[in-house]
Amino acid sequence: MTQIFDNPADFADEALDGFVAANRNYVARVDGGVVRSTQMPAGQVALVVGGGSGHYPAFAGLVGPGLAAGSACGNMFASPAAGQVYRVAKAANAGGGVLLSYGNYAGDVLHFGQAQLRLNAEGIETRTVTVTDDIASAPIEELEKRRGIAGDLTVFKIAGAAAEAGLNLDDVERLAIKTNYRTRSLGVAFDGCTLPGAKEALFHVPAGQMSLGLGIHGEPGISEHPMPTASELAELLVSKLLADKPEDAGHRVVAIVNGLGTVKYDELFLLYGKVEKLLTEAGLTVVEPECGELVTSLDMSGLSLTLLWLDEELEQYWSAPADTPAFRKGNMAPRAPRTAVTSDDAETSESEQPTPAAAELGRQAVAILAQVRDVVVEHEEELGKLDAIAGDGDHGIGMRRGVDAAAAAGEAATGASVARILTAAGEAWSERAGGTSGALWGSAVIAAGQALGNRVAYSASDARAAVAAFANAITELGRADAGDKTMVDALLPFRDAFLDELDGGAPVDRALAVAAAAAESAAAATAELRPLKGRARPLAEKSLGHPDPGAVSFGLIAARISAFIDSQLATATAARAGNGVQA
Repeated sequence: MTQIFDNPADFADEALDGFVAANRNYVARVDGGVVRSTQMPAGQVALVVGGGSGHYPAFAGLVGPGLAAGSACGNMFASPAAGQVYRVAKAANAGGGVLLSYGNYAGDVLHFGQAQLRLNAEGIETRTVTVTDDIASAPIEELEKRRGIAGDLTVFKIAGAAAEAGLNLDDVERLAIKTNYRTRSLGVAFDGCTLPGAKEALFHVPAGQMSLGLGIHGEPGISEHPMPTASELAELLVSKLLADKPEDAGHRVVAIVNGLGTVKYDELFLLYGKVEKLLTEAGLTVVEPECGELVTSLDMSGLSLTLLWLDEELEQYWSAPADTPAFRKGNMAPRAPRTAVTSDDAETSESEQPTPAAAELGRQAVAILAQVRDVVVEHEEELGKLDAIAGDGDHGIGMRRGVDAAAAAGEAATGASVARILTAAGEAWSERAGGTSGALWGSAVIAAGQALGNRVAYSASDARAAVAAFANAITELGRADAGDKTMVDALLPFRDAFLDELDGGAPVDRALAVAAAAAESAAAATAELRPLKGRARPLAEKSLGHPDPGAVSFGLIAARISAFIDSQLATATAARAGNGVQA
């Protein structure tokens, strides 16, 4: 259990600050993560990696010559926000373009994807290679659906070495793709990990059992097995990886035994010796292996085995020197310190004067954001427990972080137009929450604000546009469909009911009440679905019988907003009646 902290909510940021203080010869802090503190040659490709905190030495520990140029660092087990990725990449860029690389998780895909669009729009050529090495998370025919675990290291190392050698963006991307295709990993857990400040681990493995196929964000494995001996464990891991080898596999491999947090080095070395013997018996030659903590999961008791099948080209870059806080190989020439580190991310401000109607609607939006915050706070623990059944248990925490930031940003912008207030709130939500929910809710709130704009007057048609824009932002960015067991399963019934009621002549408050009821009903019905998207997908059977936490939180929020608007209208009606005004 993590015990050293002041405020658990500040754990990730304060740990990153301390990491930078301890490694100033390697890294410099920027808003959103770290970049190299030493100079890079002009025109060199910048490899920017990242993901949630809690995995050290991934990801910040891999920043330095011969490896990454920067790392975007999210909150505990949560993707960095798009703005954080953008700022880190902007600061790391040396003029040769940017390659973003990270584990294939929904939140990371959303946020890094948003950052890539923004960077490309500004003329910084940016590509992406996601890591998909975990054989437990999808069959080999669906390689692109697999998540990234300790195979992050092989992809990052070879891409970073290629960039250091002066290869262009096309070749660095090509080598990263090739490395990812030829990398396979499988992990096991003996017990779960505990988030800072939490009283319980995200999951427990029964005594005498082992969980096979775990994730690195606190997700439990996909099946449980009697605890094996070291020889039996080595045989299990090696045999499953060899059965999944790439079609063009050769006979030279990198083997990585990776500790996830509390398995001692002596145990890792013991297992590695048995793994290497099995690989040799299978006719393979092991090249420059690694054994230790490389991609961890806080205090998780577990480990993973990764194999990378080499060819001459990949072996050259795997063996190349690297010098980072946590990964060193060979000898790198000394580098001069950078003169300045900045992301040059200018703040934007609203230039137009808000209309009275837009300012009034903005004040209502601030009040609604406060209600959304209250309902999330009330149900934070419940949502976290629901998410822990087949996910990483951070949905309640993530929603709380996001809506706290959104409500505060809205209050700070009071007096501006509704468009400006919701844009500020959405940006804050995305930035603070991270993860899938942060990207989706942040983008959707911004889209709704942009649809409402800064108008002289508002009508039901504007409410229609805002709801449609909110829904479109989520469906287009998240690429989930009805039946995938996500927030979309509550969102689409909400949208459809709302629009149908408006089309039938109902006032906005009535349409909202009907839509909120539809969302809550649809959210409950997700208990009968098997997840087809997100981290819960590999644990579909565990998810069955429990509603999706994203759908549940959306239903709760919709119901609270509807109830709040009804109460506001009732208060206004009573006030008018008290003044002798006919309702």
